[in-house]
Amino acid sequence: MPENTSIQVRDFEITTGNRSKSFENIVVALMIACSAVAIVVTIGIIFSLLFESINFFKKVPMSEFLFGTTWSPQTALRADQVGASGRFGAVPLISGTLLISFIAMCVATPLGLFSAIYLSEYAGNKTRSIVKPLLEILAGIPTVVYGFFAALTVAPLLRAGGEGIGLNVSSESALAAGVVMGIMIIPLISSLSDDVINAVPQSLRDASLGLGSTDSETIRRVILPAAIPGIAGSLLLAASRAIGETMIVVMAAGLAANLTANPLEAVTTITAQIVALLTGDQEFDSAKTLSAFALGLLLFAVTLILNMISLKIVNKYREQYD
Repeated sequence: MPENTSIQVRDFEITTGNRSKSFENIVVALMIACSAVAIVVTIGIIFSLLFESINFFKKVPMSEFLFGTTWSPQTALRADQVGASGRFGAVPLISGTLLISFIAMCVATPLGLFSAIYLSEYAGNKTRSIVKPLLEILAGIPTVVYGFFAALTVAPLLRAGGEGIGLNVSSESALAAGVVMGIMIIPLISSLSDDVINAVPQSLRDASLGLGSTDSETIRRVILPAAIPGIAGSLLLAASRAIGETMIVVMAAGLAANLTANPLEAVTTITAQIVALLTGDQEFDSAKTLSAFALGLLLFAVTLILNMISLKIVNKYREQYD
């Protein structure tokens, strides 16, 4: 090859390499910027909640907020108005949130887990291709539609059924909201658990079946123990989803801040009260409005703790397979 041709080829390779490196640097910078957006938004949310919560705790002691048993945020807006001084005990809201979320998890856990086991271990490819998309349609239904379903269908059925056996069921109850919320989060548990179960190596199934185990024994003694970290993580993520739900609670459980463990009575949750406090024209220097930010910070802390626990469980008990 002539010397001039070799120089030209070398120059072309250098130019192409520089362009490729420049393009790669641009792509890396773009991905870093996209990643930074999520971090910046999260920090912004935390500080916005934190600053307003500090203003709230200047007006209301933190001990009263965290341990008070009465929630009545109505206050007098002007000095010449006759109004209550306001009670900001968040315990009824916390108990209502946990009660509805517990009912929802009791409904969603067995249905979601059993459907995942059926789809991954028993259903054929044709059945799976039909059932799984139909099940995941539930995840695409707007929560306000679930609220309509809870208020217009489930709540009257529960009230009529309760009257038939002599129980006094409120027209707005934690049970109605919890049942419908459980139906809403079934796809979350089912989809995540299905992926985890499918990730268990086929060699474990074959070994168990080769030793004479039945399909059900293989699922109970081999597959589920191997998949339990991912299943536990999916349950905690579903619990976080249930705790943060708003529309179903507003439409089916009401806004009464009752401190009760009776699922047949009306209760309210943290998210429902945040909506009520920030609806309409509000004075953002009053304890009533600022309490919404304190509730938001409390909700953020609870969901963050649940997500951290789920990640810790997954990382601690994760199995590494070849």
